[in-house]
Amino acid sequence: MNETIKTMLEHRSIRSFSSEPLNEETITTLVEAAQAASTSSYVQAYSIIGVTDDAMKQELAALAGNQPYVAENGHFFVFCADFHRHKIAGEIEDVSVDDAVRSTEKFIVGLTDATLAAQNCALAAESMGLGICYIGGIRNNIQAVSDVLGLPDHVMPVFGLCVGYPENHSDKKPRLPKGGIYFENGYPEDDAHRASLKEYNAVVSAYYEQRTGGSRADTWTSQITGMLSSVKREHMKSYLEERGFINL
Repeated sequence: MNETIKTMLEHRSIRSFSSEPLNEETITTLVEAAQAASTSSYVQAYSIIGVTDDAMKQELAALAGNQPYVAENGHFFVFCADFHRHKIAGEIEDVSVDDAVRSTEKFIVGLTDATLAAQNCALAAESMGLGICYIGGIRNNIQAVSDVLGLPDHVMPVFGLCVGYPENHSDKKPRLPKGGIYFENGYPEDDAHRASLKEYNAVVSAYYEQRTGGSRADTWTSQITGMLSSVKREHMKSYLEERGFINL
């Protein structure tokens, strides 16, 4: 097993960072690693905003659900799906790109490009001994976050990424078994899922029981169905339409 795979398999979210900021060389390396990710048809439909202003980080932390590590880290990145520069490219070439930019397909492209870039950045950070934590909570108040960051139309903040020097390491959460997510030559019958989920529930329950000293032993299916029992962030559809996404 090589060092890259070892780093990947040791991933865990870090939510406690030292106050030491990342230096400019490290930030440049992480951005270059992000840019090396695959991108659909060379479109590069993403932008990365680094937030260094303390007051702005505090504001984003509050908007993300009062998560203190959004403000207290070595560097906070916001990864955005971005077709604004493509509109400018259209102006340069005198070509209308409006319909394509508003299409659901290109929205998927933007999300995918941003996510691939972010994961490259995260892996690079972890390979350097840094810790990371994705912050989907910036979508809780996505219009306010867009306003704080000064984002124009056709730019959507997908998630944040805290990066920094870990104060302590959290436990590594067990993932679904290989048989629960990898299927050859087609999708399995429901009974295979049921068997796999029962096996995984036992693993997750034991993990929480050990981690909390017996005060928590919930299963994965109970945790996830509880989360999915109601619709969250119902504002997303109207936000995307107002910002020039998914109109076609």
